Amino acid sequence: MKMINVGFIGCGRIADLHFEGYRNNPNARLYAICDSNPNILAARKKQWNVEKTYTDYRKLLADSEIDAVEIITPHDLHEQMVIDAARAAKHIAVQKPMTISLKSADRMIKEAKKAGVVFKITDNYVFYPPIVLAKNMIDNGELGEPQMIRIKEISGPHGGWKIDADTYGWRFQEFSQGRFSETFDHGHHEWTTAWYLLGDVECVAGWIDSVDGIVDCPSLITWKYKNGAKYGVCEFNYCSELHVPSKYYPNDEWFEITGSKGVIFINRCTGNIHTGPAVSFFNGHEWKYFDVKSDWVEGFIGATNNFINAIMGKETPMLSGEQGKEILRFAFAIQKAAKARREVWLDELEKPLSFLYAWQKRRRDIKNSFPNTVAKKSLFKRENLSKYASQAKTLTEEFVKRFDPDASAGWEGVAGLKLTADGGVAEMKMSIHVRGGKAELRQGEIPENAGITLIIPAGTWAGILLGKKRLETALFQGKLKVEGEPHEGLKLRAAFKI
Repeated sequence: MKMINVGFIGCGRIADLHFEGYRNNPNARLYAICDSNPNILAARKKQWNVEKTYTDYRKLLADSEIDAVEIITPHDLHEQMVIDAARAAKHIAVQKPMTISLKSADRMIKEAKKAGVVFKITDNYVFYPPIVLAKNMIDNGELGEPQMIRIKEISGPHGGWKIDADTYGWRFQEFSQGRFSETFDHGHHEWTTAWYLLGDVECVAGWIDSVDGIVDCPSLITWKYKNGAKYGVCEFNYCSELHVPSKYYPNDEWFEITGSKGVIFINRCTGNIHTGPAVSFFNGHEWKYFDVKSDWVEGFIGATNNFINAIMGKETPMLSGEQGKEILRFAFAIQKAAKARREVWLDELEKPLSFLYAWQKRRRDIKNSFPNTVAKKSLFKRENLSKYASQAKTLTEEFVKRFDPDASAGWEGVAGLKLTADGGVAEMKMSIHVRGGKAELRQGEIPENAGITLIIPAGTWAGILLGKKRLETALFQGKLKVEGEPHEGLKLRAAFKI
């Protein structure tokens, strides 16, 4: 395949990092650039050694030698540039956020699909090696069941590279239109990371404040994920007297992801406030440290490789147009939640009667999700678990095979199990002996040295092992009695994942 020729539309400060993806790329090169400022254009041509320059992006799009473009301009210019690029049959990577409204996003996606070109929204965080490592750990089950992500972002006026004052001009215009620099522009990285690591978001709440009337800090945002009890929280801080150690913008972020098996810490991102390993993991027994590449530029190089590989048919573009729109919904829901001082569901943004939709969702959510309500339903729910009593012995034998010596932290002991008569099945007594990293099930009397003994109807025990009832619910309902040391029960649960 011939070398892919790429054109940059927009050559501002961030374009330095986009260029790094082409510096040593074997499959693509930066062939042409466009900027409305002739001085910037001349400097970039010399710096990057490009063949062609343009001050009108439409003329760049008319160049038959150009295969693809990266659009690196203010957000409100994205839509028309993307549509024009699609109609010129150029593959497109547009810098995040993709645009300034959801309807605009729909139009962009439609035009790119109609033209049959690759359309990608560039967010370097989904290619930043520490975040990618955390994603792989979560997908591999090392974290267990994810429960929470915490994100902290700090920015300040001191540190990082030199940025011309006029660079911020268009950002002030964005601010005047309600799209804030931290929670909307830079916040796109946080919302993308939260989505990338733990999935789709259902609703958000938050407070957006300001210390100077311009920078939207301090701010605190919270959200709830779809499908399960998973939550996120992000705080933005502007420290007016703090020097932020960074090679790039004067800000930094770190992330904490908690699951049922442990906690992952991503210790830095844009800057270098935290030193040492980029990623740390505590699994309940020990710390693990990972020295992966953590220079912020690595995410841009990864994003470029994804774009070029997508053009070559080797990868799916990330973020796709649809994914970019989902992050945009997340961002707009946050802005609305802060202004309205209420929870905002992402789905309501495209509903004709959004307030009514939100009111119905909120009532349903309170009714179905409040812990007291769930607990009461479980406690007083009538169940016929006696029908499973005949499976109790076989299920217990299978249960013992689930023993995880790593999760037991060197525990050795004896646990008794008394299954009372139930569903036509006679009483059974068993004991589980844990020694030398192995577990053995024995039938008969429960030894006197048993550290803990569970007394429970055979059908209820079988129901628990089948996942039809929780151990805690059986205890609250009086179906389960525990004799012995409670802490032995915690070890039993960890070792056999019950």
